Amino acid sequence: MPLVYKESHRASRTGWLRASVLGANDGTISVASLVVGVAASGAPHASILITGVAGLVAGAMAMAAGEYVSVQSQADTENADIEKEKRELETEPESELLELTAIYVNRGLDEPLARLVAEKLMSSDALGAHARDELGISETMPTRPIQAAIASAISFAVGAMVPFTAALLAPPTRVAEVTSATALAALVMLGGTAAYAGGAAIARGAMRVAFWGALAMALTAGAGRFFGATV
Repeated sequence: MPLVYKESHRASRTGWLRASVLGANDGTISVASLVVGVAASGAPHASILITGVAGLVAGAMAMAAGEYVSVQSQADTENADIEKEKRELETEPESELLELTAIYVNRGLDEPLARLVAEKLMSSDALGAHARDELGISETMPTRPIQAAIASAISFAVGAMVPFTAALLAPPTRVAEVTSATALAALVMLGGTAAYAGGAAIARGAMRVAFWGALAMALTAGAGRFFGATV
C-alpha cells in the first residue's frame, strides 16, 4: 500500500493572500488619501464623494490589470523554462541526469545515493523533478493570473468602500477626520488579519500597515491643504 502524505502549509496561501491583502490595503489607503486630500483642500462634499467613486473604480481596474500582467509574465517565463527543459530531456537525458544528481549532492546526499534518487525520480516524472528541483516551480504555488487579477480588483473595491462609506456618512465639516480614523481602524484590522493568516506577529503586521496608511493620508492632506489654499 503506497504511503499517503498530505500536510497543509501557509505557503500555499501566498498567491491569493498576497493579491487580496495588497488590493485591500491599496484600496483603503488610496481612496482614504484621495478623500482626505480633497477634503483638506476645502472642496464641497459632492466633489469629495465623486473623487472617492472615481478612485475606487479606477484603482480596482488598475490593480486587476497590473496584477494580471505581473502574474502572467511570471507564468510565461515559467512555461518557457519548462519547454526548454522538455527539449533538453529529449536531446540530452544523460546531462540532465547528471544535473539533477549534482543538485542533490549540493543538498547533502553522497553521490551514489544522489544519482539513485535522480534516476528514480526521472524514471517516473523527469520533467516534474527538474521543474521542482532545478527551476523551483512547484505545484503547490502555481501562477494563476486571472485569479490574482480578480482577487486584486475585488479586494481593492472592498478596501476602498471603507473610506468612501465613512466620507458618505460623515458630517460635511468632518469628512477628513472621520475618514482618517475609519481608514486607520480598517488598516489595523487588515494588517492584523493578514499577519495572522500568514503566521506572523499580529501586532507588528497591524502597526506596519497602519503606519504607512497614516503617512500617506498625512502627506496627501498636506498637499491638498497647500494647493487648496494656493488656488
